[in-house]
Amino acid sequence: MEIILICLAAFFASLLTFFSGFGLGTILMPVFALFFPLEMAIALTGVVHLLNNLFKMYLVGKEANWRIVLKFGAPAVISALIGAWLLMSFSETTEWYVYALGGKYFVITPIKVVVAFLMFGFAFLELMPFFKKLEFAENKLFIGGVISGFFGGLSGHQGALRSAFLIKYGLSKESFIATGVMISSVIDISRVSVYFTKYTSMGIEENINLLLAAVLAAFAGALIGKKLLKKITTTFVQITVAVMIMLMAVAIGLGIL
Repeated sequence: MEIILICLAAFFASLLTFFSGFGLGTILMPVFALFFPLEMAIALTGVVHLLNNLFKMYLVGKEANWRIVLKFGAPAVISALIGAWLLMSFSETTEWYVYALGGKYFVITPIKVVVAFLMFGFAFLELMPFFKKLEFAENKLFIGGVISGFFGGLSGHQGALRSAFLIKYGLSKESFIATGVMISSVIDISRVSVYFTKYTSMGIEENINLLLAAVLAAFAGALIGKKLLKKITTTFVQITVAVMIMLMAVAIGLGIL
């Protein structure tokens, strides 16, 4: 059952990345968190996200603006390493609080609280009109790379911030998406390299079949998403996904997941 749910989430999340405000990792990570410890869920999502980005580079990469990729991507690589390192540090800390509810025990840990806060915050921001209109001048590309890379490494949330910094430059939709894919890929390479320092202890290799299935589902979503690239994002879908992510964030923060 878990492989079906994860593959469906990977497929639809990958499809939505072409024409919605939410990224693959934002939607897929909470689904992984239903079945795996949070740090493993983030790492597994990072692998799927990276491979899906590499596939999308093949599909749309020629439209990328390389000047922006370099200005934004270079600082993002360093900050992504720092964010990923912090995530691994959080995963080693002990629980903050244990409580019982309905005969079951739930554990609140630092990593759950941090990731829940980020999940809820970014999902909430996606619903705010001012955030959709937020733009930054070109001289802010460096700091944009630092911020986006850091949160990408820490929790996988990089798309919303990246878009806020890139939307200023008058890129076509195709170039905007391709440039974002290129930047996202270098962030993913950085963070996944850190996650894999704990590859064996996290047990990723034990879930390789599930991981491959999720990657293939994401590829299929990317192919269909490219064909639907001209479609307009529906507000209903964005609101529904945002509310679901915020509810999942609360459950993670309370130790329920």
